[in-house]
Amino acid sequence: MTTLLKVFLTFLRLGCTSFGGPVAHLAYFHREFVDRRRLLDDAAFGECIALTQLLPGPSSSQTGMLIGWIEAGPLGALAAWVGFTLPSALLMTAFALALPRIDPHAGWLHGLLLVATAVVASAIVTMRATLAPDWSRLLVAAGVFALVLAVRVPAITPIAIGAAAALGAIALYGRIPTAQARLDLHVSRRAGAAILILFAAAFVALAVWAASGDRVGMLAATLFRVGSLVFGGGHVVLPLLQTQVASAQIVSARSLLAGYAAAQAMPGPLFTIASYVGARAYDAAFGPYGALVGTVAIFAPSFFLLAGIAPFYRALAANERVRAALAGANAGVIGLLAAALVTPIWSSAVHSPRDIAFVVAAFIALHLAKVPAWAVVLLGALAGLIIGG
Repeated sequence: MTTLLKVFLTFLRLGCTSFGGPVAHLAYFHREFVDRRRLLDDAAFGECIALTQLLPGPSSSQTGMLIGWIEAGPLGALAAWVGFTLPSALLMTAFALALPRIDPHAGWLHGLLLVATAVVASAIVTMRATLAPDWSRLLVAAGVFALVLAVRVPAITPIAIGAAAALGAIALYGRIPTAQARLDLHVSRRAGAAILILFAAAFVALAVWAASGDRVGMLAATLFRVGSLVFGGGHVVLPLLQTQVASAQIVSARSLLAGYAAAQAMPGPLFTIASYVGARAYDAAFGPYGALVGTVAIFAPSFFLLAGIAPFYRALAANERVRAALAGANAGVIGLLAAALVTPIWSSAVHSPRDIAFVVAAFIALHLAKVPAWAVVLLGALAGLIIGG
């Protein structure tokens, strides 16, 4: 068996079995590549995670790409991504294509929306402990929360995260631990700089394509932009999709929330909600082709950024100002998620005291009882079916 095929099949198995979201994915990776196969030691595995924390995009998927790269070079990164992403991408596409034949007021669908509300609430509480553990970062989060709710324009999300990073660079300087890095992907600084220039050119080219009015171009540019701006992991993709995709009327906010809930029940990366968005775009105008465009577009920035930033990682990891700015951006993520929870998530899903009780029960199951998210999603859909929409 060739090394590339081995990488693909290993990650395909993980893509079929890795339930539970980004943190759980990292545990699966550690068990497979550190404990079982001993491809990496704990220090190298930790550095893979540390590098992804410097970048926007899906952190667990990026960690998988790095592991594939270490084992089989750049093509190994591609094989790892395809294997890990393919199962949930296919499932999310199938769900999207089936949705038009589903009653939009069906009780089980309303149950999914209520579970999605609880999932976001649980993510906020969990992520707050690590991303905003002190008053300084809580204040940054509160500022982003207020700004995003007060200024309801699509551009406010990247502006708010940028402001949080700037505040962090000033207020948190000297308080965030730095690291001495060893990770080496054998990419020269000159090659890294060229890749980053290509990334910028792709960003601009897609924006020009979208400006022409072509709907495929609008879909690709929008999801590429989302993949370039998401700091904080899988759950943060929802508020960015709300401001970038729903506001552009590519899909409705309610349909997007249903897809987000369904993604919780899937193995593999949450970012395959882009497969759903692409398949549902413009009332399912492009079907599976749209799903392919959406999936590639949202993950493509990760390849550019991993290869482009890796040669500079050692300097960035040891730079106190960069680490402080990143800590500020991550604190802003909490405010961003909290604002999305208020509107449109809560406002579009919760309409009665019964709905509130449903959300509270789902939150308790997720956050306190530690019931797996996929099980809560399935139970929520069943309960919604029984009690009605």
